[in-house]
Amino acid sequence: MQTLLSNIVSIPVDDPVAFTFFTGYMAMFAAAVFFFFERSRVKGKWKTSLLVSGLITGIAAVHYYYMRDYYTATGENPTALRYIDWTLTVPLMCVEFYLLTKPAGAKPALMWKLIAASVLMLVAGYYGEAFTDGSTGHSVTWGVISTIGYVYILYTAWFGEVKTLSEQSNNPTVTRGIRTLAWFVLVGWAIYPIGYMCMPGGWLNTGLGWESTNVDLFYNIADAINKIGFGLVVYNIAVSEGYADEKPAVA
Repeated sequence: MQTLLSNIVSIPVDDPVAFTFFTGYMAMFAAAVFFFFERSRVKGKWKTSLLVSGLITGIAAVHYYYMRDYYTATGENPTALRYIDWTLTVPLMCVEFYLLTKPAGAKPALMWKLIAASVLMLVAGYYGEAFTDGSTGHSVTWGVISTIGYVYILYTAWFGEVKTLSEQSNNPTVTRGIRTLAWFVLVGWAIYPIGYMCMPGGWLNTGLGWESTNVDLFYNIADAINKIGFGLVVYNIAVSEGYADEKPAVA
């Protein structure tokens, strides 16, 4: 108990990064509770999607709890913890694309291709950031490899198989939902390569002098928006068809 109180007291009131670590943790935890409870209310074909949404935010909440403590104790970017979180949650976010398009005929191969692309993106990004020697060559090489995975996911969501299947679903809510998730990938995920380029040797670091520790604020806000937002889009699709316990309307 004393350790817990010490961690809470040590959060500086004038440090916005520490503040977003704490609020990010609470927001992710609250979202996970919401998705897990709502899972029992939606119709059967959407239950797994809500379960995955709860897992995404629940896993993130656990990691943010530890990242908050790490940051308040050291004042440093919790790179390893953040990438562990992303390696678990980003593939699950890709799984959501498969689950939403499965009723339209999506095959497991689509899911595995998206997962493989996300793992490539994250492993290359981690190697480039955690093992940087401060040179631009190292940063760019691993950044380009990471970008290959990102571009594949982006292309699949906007122009490829995911887009095609969403249109074949004959469900306007699913089509709009997939497009919203694609916007999350295009705009919301853009903060992550920006942060990568702020590390020593990165283009924004060498060109503009941006430090990676300053990006934690934006990482935390983007994580909350992207992960909770993904879940809320899925939830909106699920409830658009009504709840499991609703009785059909009588003509």
